Amino acid sequence: MSTIEFNIPYGSEQVQAVLPAGTLLGTLDVTDTPGLSDRKQAILEAIQNPIGLGKNIFQIVSPGETVAIVVPDSFRTTRIEQVLPVLIDGLIEAGISERDISFVYATGTHRGPTPTEEKKILGGDIYERFKNQTFAHDPRDESKLVYVGTTSRGTKVHLNKRVHEADRIIATGAVVLHYFGGYGGGRKSIVPGVASITSIASNHSMNLHPTEDEIDPAVRIGGLEGNPVAEDMLEAAQLSHVDYIVNTVLNRNSDIAAVFAGELEAAHLEATKLAYEQFATDITEQADIVIAASPSTQNFVQTHKALFNAYQAVKPDGRIILLAPCPEGLGGDQFAKWLKLGSREAIIAGLRKESEINGQTALSTIQKAPITYMVTEMTDDEVLMMRGRSTESLEDAIAKAFKDLAVDGRRSPTVYLMPSAAYTVPFLR
Repeated sequence: MSTIEFNIPYGSEQVQAVLPAGTLLGTLDVTDTPGLSDRKQAILEAIQNPIGLGKNIFQIVSPGETVAIVVPDSFRTTRIEQVLPVLIDGLIEAGISERDISFVYATGTHRGPTPTEEKKILGGDIYERFKNQTFAHDPRDESKLVYVGTTSRGTKVHLNKRVHEADRIIATGAVVLHYFGGYGGGRKSIVPGVASITSIASNHSMNLHPTEDEIDPAVRIGGLEGNPVAEDMLEAAQLSHVDYIVNTVLNRNSDIAAVFAGELEAAHLEATKLAYEQFATDITEQADIVIAASPSTQNFVQTHKALFNAYQAVKPDGRIILLAPCPEGLGGDQFAKWLKLGSREAIIAGLRKESEINGQTALSTIQKAPITYMVTEMTDDEVLMMRGRSTESLEDAIAKAFKDLAVDGRRSPTVYLMPSAAYTVPFLR
């Protein structure tokens, strides 16, 4: 049997390893799309030519109006810092005063950004000009929330008061495939981005099947239509008055591949088409082994996306080898709390009482981690808490995975490599 040599990222380095046997079915990766050649001009043209609206934002605003710009938090790369100077210049040229512009970080249930992170999100110049007009959303601070209505599915929607009560709302973000919201960007900037903890919980509870103890199959990655979570998010966001969105789609190097601006739903839908082309990859068969890397995610909550994506490419009785340093460990006490419930049934019972994003991630993790060997800086106890398998190294993980499969007579297993597993989404066709 011939051996297969390969390289795969771990942190900032490339790790070399050898498979003792097997068939490499392919490398599943993000499509190579070029970045914008004349970035500033392309951003301006996108903002000036809205999708789904007759006027652009510079024509919509009037002097004296207040503008709330919803921006991402520190947990995702969006390159909005490259968009904001163009957007701000246009607003000021249209007669909006600098003092009437505020920025609200769409934290959802995450922590607010540190000053260093704020500077990275907004860009140095915008941060220095507006640092006294930036606000981190707090989903638990009722004094800063306002009730805007109830969706047809029963979500009582409370939103950030500063956002909802501004004369104009502009929502920004990046569009990627999301494991239960369908896609990021668009509506997600508002719900969960600037929604209350109870509104987020109500929306996320729609992950679960209404009668069976399982994830609702209609809740799916890359799917908006018919997805109860995604449809409820849109309806909730529409209870406010989002005047404009500006969304990026990034390429594999995290450069802007395209900008989509305009109406909340229409512009987002156009962006999802490019995001699908960029990040989705069709496969005709699942592999015995998937070797997946998430080199830059800081903790396991962020790395879960990579595990989710790798799981889509592996046979149910196969093995995943997940390389993810996770220097910050699991990613918080809330996630650990859900993992400690111990079983799928217990987590589902807990989610029926109080839905929470960390619980959804824990449920997904304990389904997928039992077939996963972790190459990580996390402790053995943390890996065990997720129901994963500890390893000493990539070589150790490969040896263990091959040994497991040999028991079933699979001595020459099929293999996929996923060097950007957090962003690459396989679909079995």
